[in-house]
Formats: sequence, C-alpha cells, structure tokens
Amino acid sequence: MKTSHAFAAAAAITIFSGFWPANARPDSGQPTDSGVIPVTIVESEGRYTLFRGGEPYLIKGAGIPGWDVSRFAAHGGNSFRNWRDNRSPDGLKILDEAARHGLTVAMCIPVGRERHGFDYDDEEAVARQFEMARNEVLRYKDHPALLVWIIGNEPDLSHTNPKVFDAINDISEMIHELDGNHPTTTALTFSFNPEMISLVKDRMPDLDIISVQKYADVINVPRYIEEAGIDRPYFVTEWGPKGHWEVSKTSWGAPLEATSSEKAAHYLSNYQRAIAAHPDRIIGSYAFLWGQKQERTPTWYGMFLEDGSETETVDVMHYVWNGEWPDNRSPRIDAMTLGSNSSDQDVTLNAGSSYLAEVIAQDPDGDPLSYRWEVMRESGAQQEGGDSEEIPEVLHGLIEGAGGSVNVMAPAEAGAYRLFVYVHDGQGHAGHANIPFLVNETDSTSSGI
Repeated sequence: MKTSHAFAAAAAITIFSGFWPANARPDSGQPTDSGVIPVTIVESEGRYTLFRGGEPYLIKGAGIPGWDVSRFAAHGGNSFRNWRDNRSPDGLKILDEAARHGLTVAMCIPVGRERHGFDYDDEEAVARQFEMARNEVLRYKDHPALLVWIIGNEPDLSHTNPKVFDAINDISEMIHELDGNHPTTTALTFSFNPEMISLVKDRMPDLDIISVQKYADVINVPRYIEEAGIDRPYFVTEWGPKGHWEVSKTSWGAPLEATSSEKAAHYLSNYQRAIAAHPDRIIGSYAFLWGQKQERTPTWYGMFLEDGSETETVDVMHYVWNGEWPDNRSPRIDAMTLGSNSSDQDVTLNAGSSYLAEVIAQDPDGDPLSYRWEVMRESGAQQEGGDSEEIPEVLHGLIEGAGGSVNVMAPAEAGAYRLFVYVHDGQGHAGHANIPFLVNETDSTSSGI
C-alpha cells in the first residue's frame, strides 16, 4: 500500500507518509511485526496533526546532546532531538535509552556543511554521504522510539552551493523508499527571504516537514510561515533564549546575557505566543538546550548548570508540558550589580582596585540560598552555529567575602572579563547572572563606577 507524501492542497484530508506495508497502515494504531510504531501527518481543512501509532501525538520536546534523559521524562517531556557527529553516542544507544523512559527521538542524520569544508560539487563525496545516510536509515528505521528523521542540522547556514538541498532531497526520497513509517525534515536557520523560500520549495519538495530554528526571532515564525506560502507543516527544532547575536553589546563588543529568571520569562512568553498559539501549522517543537554547553558563556543556552543544577527554565518547561509548576521551584534572580552598576552600563574597572558586587535573589519555596561568585576572562570565540568553543579561563583569588554581597578585585591585567554569580537552593536548583566588565591599565577614576 502506498500513500503520497506530496502535499496536495485539493484533498480535504491528506496523509503524509511515504510507502506503507500492509501490516502498518497509518490508521491502524498498531506496531508492525518488527515493533516499529508508524508516524504520520494528517491534514484536515488546513490543520496538520502528527499521529503516532494511530493516535495524535503532542510533542513535548527539547534538544538533548547526550544528557540524562531520566530527568527529562520525570519533568513531562516525551520527545527529544539530537545532533550527531563523530563524538555522539551510537544511534541505537540513544534510541534504546529513549525507549527505556517511554520517549521518542527526532533522529539527526548528519550531512556535510560548506562552512566545515564539505564540497557539494564533489560527486564522490556526496555519494559517500548518501550511502552513509542509507546505512543509518537501515539500522534505525524499525526502532519503536524513532519519531522522525532530521536530515542535517542548519545546512543552510553560510551556504553558497544550493546543491546541498538537492542532496537532502535525495536522502529524503531514499528514506521514503526504505522506511514508510517516519516523516522527514531538515533543520534550517531559514532566513525566509525569497531566495531561501524558493530553494525550499523547488529543491526539497520531498520533505514532509519544514523545520526552523529561531531564538528571539521565533516570535515572528507564524507570520513568516504565512508569508512564505509553503504548504507543509512545521517543526521548531530549536528555540530558546535570545541568541548572543540578537542582544545589545558593551562598547568593547561583549554581548549582554539575560539572567536565568529573564530567560525563563522569555521561554514562557515565546512558547505561548509563537508555538502553542499556532497548532495548525507548527506541529512540534524542541526547546534548546536540555543540558549545558559553552557558547560565549557557560550559561547562555543551557537549562542546567555544569554541576547538573536545574534553572528556572526547567521549571517553565515543566509547566508547559504538565500544566502545573514543579513542587520545588528554582531561585529567582531580581538584580545584579558591580560597583553599583548593572550589566548594560559599560562597567569599567581599574586594575587592582576592589569593587562591591551584589545580587538580589529569592527562593519561591523559602529554601536557604548559597552563593558562588566567579571571574572569567571574556570569551573571544567567533564560532557560529553552535560549533565547539573552549571554556574561558577562571581567575582565582579575586573574590572576598560570601553571600549575596562580595568584594571583587579587578584583575591586574587590562582586558575584558565577566563576573558570574550562581545562587543555589540546596534542592538541586540554581539561578545565575553575569556582568561583563573591562579593566583599565590606569588608576584614573573608572567610568560607570
């Protein structure tokens, strides 16, 4: 039995699936003999719905790069996406771990990026990539935890050769021939300009779902979708805090990071306004990042700290997935100052001088709070697309005191630095904030202090 995965606007109800074996009809609601659980997308009167095993499947998702998925499941998440490279766990291990916790996986098949040197005019390299993808599909396609295939992550970022999209479409066609049970997509930064819209329509017609990755700009995605006129359902495969490229900067170019509390409010507002309010076209989303990573700072994108502490953003995701807040909430950060100035006031210090730093924090449950202060050199990373960065050097011996008010000694060496504060509740939760500052060589009166 075959049902089309083309998008026929004339049909009142269309099932997007690919090739379906007789024992795995998309409306059967039963696993196949191999244990695979069929996944389909049904369109009815302009509204798209994802089905798994014949039942509507509401994705409660996040991106997880090898992090502990047990806490994700405990907080109410049901599906996670991954990013695959030569450092990633084996795909079967990922799927098996998901199945143990009743979760599904949007499985990424890595494809080469031009910005990393892949040449899409090299036919032999493209053929090897296609064969790699084919082997991946054959290996994972019957696993019951598999939900969808993501063919490459941000292949459009800094691309110049449109053949990358031809290669993705070829892999999608191959998947539909080998695996009639799981839809295909690719995760795009998607500028939504006319050229990119044409590339998606003309060069990747075989994809079942269009996936976009937006941060502050996610609020505009519903409008972008409407204006693009692409007749397919959408995933938002990454969304989260304001990106480091989307925020104000100091006069020396350091991006201003929001506090953990400001980020949590941003997650909640954007989820409600940009994703939950538009279920007709946005059929699933994966918040970024259920884990921790260094990207400009160690705290910018992760919902966790490096020690595993949960931040307020985890509370928010628990709320949107369950309709109620967790029993114990994370500390809230209300304000942070260095030398009586906040992060947006171009804080400049004199080398070797001491300055008062303060944080105002509270705990919703009345748990006693502890504080950790840390000075780092400012990251000089220029990577894009989430590429690996080195963690900046931590400088010791510069903090005097404890609690929510301490003295900070400006480093002796002139340059750009950042002061961090971490506030813990003793229950596995934390809040955080930071202020970038510049150290002068002179002992003249400091600006902004």
